[in-house]
Amino acid sequence: MDSEVLILLSGGVDSAACVDFYIELGRPPCGLFIDYGQPAARSEFKSAKAISHYYSIPLLYSKWKGHTTKTSGFINGRNSFLVAAALMERPDSVYVIAIGVHAGTVYRDCSKHFLTKMQNIIDLYENGKVELSAPFIDFTKSEVYSYCIKRRVPIELTYSCESGGPRPCGECLSCKDREMLNACL
Repeated sequence: MDSEVLILLSGGVDSAACVDFYIELGRPPCGLFIDYGQPAARSEFKSAKAISHYYSIPLLYSKWKGHTTKTSGFINGRNSFLVAAALMERPDSVYVIAIGVHAGTVYRDCSKHFLTKMQNIIDLYENGKVELSAPFIDFTKSEVYSYCIKRRVPIELTYSCESGGPRPCGECLSCKDREMLNACL
């Protein structure tokens, strides 16, 4: 595998946009899907596979199960766990770990401050050789959607409901965000 960028590919709109972003830059990505016991894992993985197939990129899969049941909504430590797992699982050719976080969210682990702190941790292990990247950190969700529409990112392949049901619940933050996307279309 000659990928330069490992994208935390959740199967959602933001991570699909990251795949497109790095391909457009000419930097070969691969995806990493992490099943950490989230309710939507099965549906998210199905979407991550569809996105990786669409873009013809390799998709790695990692599974972890803790002792607590994960629910929809905020999961404390989620993004730091995902970044650490990506650091552990990255192929030798990868020197960028990308995450699809964006501005305008209440989650502290979707901020420049969080990215700086995580980069410091990565640097402890990699001595500056691996970069944590979030190409949409200054974008609002609607700007990410606009990017996807402009670039023809296959948003119909994505999954964005935290409940994990066969149909979107319409109540979770991801479903509320998806309503914004439908308004943009």
